[in-house]
Amino acid sequence: MIELTEDNLKGILESNEKVMVQYGAVWCGNCRMTKPKFKRIGGENEGIEFVYVDAEKLPNSRQFADVKNLPTFAAFKDGKLVAQQAGNKEETIRKVLNEITNN
Repeated sequence: MIELTEDNLKGILESNEKVMVQYGAVWCGNCRMTKPKFKRIGGENEGIEFVYVDAEKLPNSRQFADVKNLPTFAAFKDGKLVAQQAGNKEETIRKVLNEITNN
């Protein structure tokens, strides 16, 4: 899992066919609770880049998805958003991830 320290999600989307993103924030308790699950699921899925984006610190990276609640999970294929959903359950992560693993 890559944790962005710079606002460079665009480059990651351009250089990887499949990307799964968790948008979170430091103050968000649900984000902190789901981050280890997101990281573990990332380790189970080869060929998909898993990325954590701090939605408050990295506004340019945030604009690739319609982030209204945190955490929000977004799946990208060939640089395009194909699915997203807010939530804090592992099922939410897997539901969004299925949109790029089954296509």
